[in-house]
Amino acid sequence: MKQEKSELIQACEELAHEKDISVEMLYTAIEEALRVAYRRNLPRDAVEPSNVVARMNRVTGAINVYARMMVVEEITNQASQIGLEAAQKIRPSAQIDDIIEVDVTPKGFLRVAALTAKQVIMQRIREAERGKIYDEYIEKTDEILTAVVQRVDETNVYVELGTTEGILEKAQCIPGEELYEGDHVKVYVLEVQRGESTGSKGPQVRVSRIHPNLVKRLFEMEVPEIAGGVVTIKSIAREPGSRTKIAVHSNDPMIDPVGSCVGQQGGRVKRVVTELHDEKIDIIKWSDNPAEFVANALNPAHVVGIYTADEGKMCRAVVPDNQLSLAIGDKGQNARLAAKLTGWKIDIKSESQILGMEDMEDEYGNPIGNAETYEVFEPFISGSVDLDDDTL
Repeated sequence: MKQEKSELIQACEELAHEKDISVEMLYTAIEEALRVAYRRNLPRDAVEPSNVVARMNRVTGAINVYARMMVVEEITNQASQIGLEAAQKIRPSAQIDDIIEVDVTPKGFLRVAALTAKQVIMQRIREAERGKIYDEYIEKTDEILTAVVQRVDETNVYVELGTTEGILEKAQCIPGEELYEGDHVKVYVLEVQRGESTGSKGPQVRVSRIHPNLVKRLFEMEVPEIAGGVVTIKSIAREPGSRTKIAVHSNDPMIDPVGSCVGQQGGRVKRVVTELHDEKIDIIKWSDNPAEFVANALNPAHVVGIYTADEGKMCRAVVPDNQLSLAIGDKGQNARLAAKLTGWKIDIKSESQILGMEDMEDEYGNPIGNAETYEVFEPFISGSVDLDDDTL
């Protein structure tokens, strides 16, 4: 039997090393479980000690349960007190008011202890593995991962992320995209939740295919200049499955930020487009000049004039008559994305509309024919904006 106990110690040490957990933590957990098991297995007529501890010898594996008792002259509470004479049989130096430990290990408790220890070991191993998975993936929040689709139901797509499973909710899928078992897709890690907070057995990793930062991370993977910090993505506006606009800026005047993202023969941006289920992407040059930024954001339309209201981030863009619909886009998408990208409210008018406007107000209640109401950004009246079409 003694050899069997020693094997328990050896098993604990090996498992702790294999699972990279503290063996002392494992011993402490077993002792706590044994204390609870002792209380649960007491005979009905037995007096339950009020203070019980269980100890496992770290060398032999011997297991004992002790009740902590106060030494008294006259016993008034059998659950927490022991007489002086009885105490001195256990510890000859015992005196009144001392606390001594009385061995209360029941006969046959070894069988209960072995079963309890096994259950605790397995539980602690599972907890440690879940903790390691949580720690691994919490560091990957806001990052991009390659996932393999495992199964699809009406509300979620479940994907394999390596050592754990991720949940891609249908609301986080690209509209119109059909995913099937075995598909490899890039996903953006939204958040990692511990199992106890979700009611599941292990950590839950929520991922997305529609988050704007998925586009950002894809370009970081494809464009070395972005990964290296030479080119930065200043802002992103996305309508998943349809169109995305990104504004880029180069910290090196010798490097073209738009060309870097497009790549040779459009190779870099095409790989991103393919990953996003053929979502169109406009890459525009960011500018700290708001008029230039707004004009660029309305790409592929050519802007001939930019005006701004006296208050608030509101402006008017003037485009040639034949490009009004292009500037607004299908169902207003181009104008809507440009506004999201720049943070400016944009009122788009054609040249003929501007010429015919007198004593009229725009949607903001501002007189649109009054030159004093708007500041004119002169450089754009002459058409000096760079409006190369980098749409895919």
